Amino acid sequence: MSYTVVGWSWRWCLSLGIIGACMFVAFKVLDFLWWRPKRLEEHFARQGIRGPPYRFFVGCVKEMVGLMFDASSKPMMPQTSHNILPRVLSFYHHWKKIYGSTFLLWFGPTPRLTVADPDLIREIFLSRSDVFERYESHPLVRQLEGEGLVSLRGEKWAHHRKVLTPTFHMENLKLLIPFIGKTVLDMVEKLPTSGEEVEIDVSEWFQTVTEDTITRTAFGRSYDDGKAVFQLQAQQMVFAAEAFRKVFIPGYRFLPTKKNTNSWKLEKEIKRSLIRLIGRRKERLGEEGKPDGSVKDLLGLMIDASASKQGAGQAASPKPPVSSPPSTITVRDIVEECKTFFFAGKQTTSNLLTWTTVLLAMHPEWQERARAEVLRVCGARDLPTRDHLAKLKTLGMILNETLRLYPPAVATIRRAKAEVELSGYHIPRGTELLIPIMAVHHDARLWGPDVTQFNPARFADGASRAARHPTAFIPFGLGPRMCIGQNLALLEAKLTVAVLLQRFAFRLSPSYVHAPTVLMLLYPQYGAPILFRPIPPPSDPSTTATTHTQSFS
Repeated sequence: MSYTVVGWSWRWCLSLGIIGACMFVAFKVLDFLWWRPKRLEEHFARQGIRGPPYRFFVGCVKEMVGLMFDASSKPMMPQTSHNILPRVLSFYHHWKKIYGSTFLLWFGPTPRLTVADPDLIREIFLSRSDVFERYESHPLVRQLEGEGLVSLRGEKWAHHRKVLTPTFHMENLKLLIPFIGKTVLDMVEKLPTSGEEVEIDVSEWFQTVTEDTITRTAFGRSYDDGKAVFQLQAQQMVFAAEAFRKVFIPGYRFLPTKKNTNSWKLEKEIKRSLIRLIGRRKERLGEEGKPDGSVKDLLGLMIDASASKQGAGQAASPKPPVSSPPSTITVRDIVEECKTFFFAGKQTTSNLLTWTTVLLAMHPEWQERARAEVLRVCGARDLPTRDHLAKLKTLGMILNETLRLYPPAVATIRRAKAEVELSGYHIPRGTELLIPIMAVHHDARLWGPDVTQFNPARFADGASRAARHPTAFIPFGLGPRMCIGQNLALLEAKLTVAVLLQRFAFRLSPSYVHAPTVLMLLYPQYGAPILFRPIPPPSDPSTTATTHTQSFS
């Protein structure tokens, strides 16, 4: 009898334990998916911040996807309109009219506070940057952009940034001008020179010059090996972008579809190829030396940093550490940085070149002003030098206005690492802050009533004085995490556009459809077909430059 009682007691305790554990888990899940979001809604509402209501589990994602799908289903009207915010950031444009520029939305159960006030943005990026970190992006995004400098945080990010910075010093980048120029010349010399027009989709065409430039910047003396690796990465980007379009299908990236399988194979081959390349470069490290005046490439700097750190560590202690400290650069780190640089460098610069060409095709008066400047400063056929590029003020204004109207990254997100007060607002730990860069660039209160017009003259006195607030122009971010490659992107874009203006006049193709859209970065949804016509070298640049585009009409 006693054994029976003990057996029943044991089973009863076990059952109670299981029920209790299940109830605890259910309580935590319910708190995470419902009670906590509702508490946060009330917390922000007490501060005057409201937004679309939280829906169980999905938050506002369903409404966001619906708004963006509807906006992208029809092109811009009229075709030359630059009022693209309602199309590109349709959810922000829609809810801003209801809740104001600072409002709360929900990405699933995660709160996202939209912040478009330049004073608040300045706090987030500068004075309180220690409290805010870059949020962890979706695995498919990390697969595309690599887990390099863009994704790193804390001490490891700081060390990588310090190691890579010399690559992007202007004096080092100027050494790349002859290599970039040769790539651009090779590209344009393939076009007809007999006077007839040729149609080119520049959104694809500019990939050539950007790929070559970032390969040279990343791999330097290992250029040929690096180019083969980046060709694999270009294929990988196609597969990853396709998968990203299905990001809202749960578990899609794990399904063994043909495209996913090919993507997995490419990922392994890219890593193997980069590891082999790094190994060969390390073997030659002591033999090659570093001649004066040579370009400091990303791969060489990281290998040097890795070797010097390992040497110092071995001298200090013969025993290997149990785990690598954040300041140690491993082979995997180098692989990921190369992937990051390829994605960010290629896409950002090719997008800038695409939209600059589209805008100059839409606005022939500015195309002619830029051409007159290029011919006066650089000559009709000479490759622009570093001194020439510094004098192309009008072209610089045009690039800035392009970045204002069509920034490659339309928004960025930061995450509060701790509870923080931001200009009187109490922000709980874990809250994500969405900074809609495009919305700031298209704010009439900051830029004036002509905010949706293409007017490069607004940058005549520099970017900091172009708007009513110095933080109104942030195409490359702001503060410690400002894009490390912005100087390279602008140098490459200025050189490429200058060479094109020397040799061609261009206009929109009749098949062009103005439909800016976003898939991680801003791009033309239906491509960017442009008609190019070669122009003869003018005998007097000051008098004949204004006739080229007029002959199109």
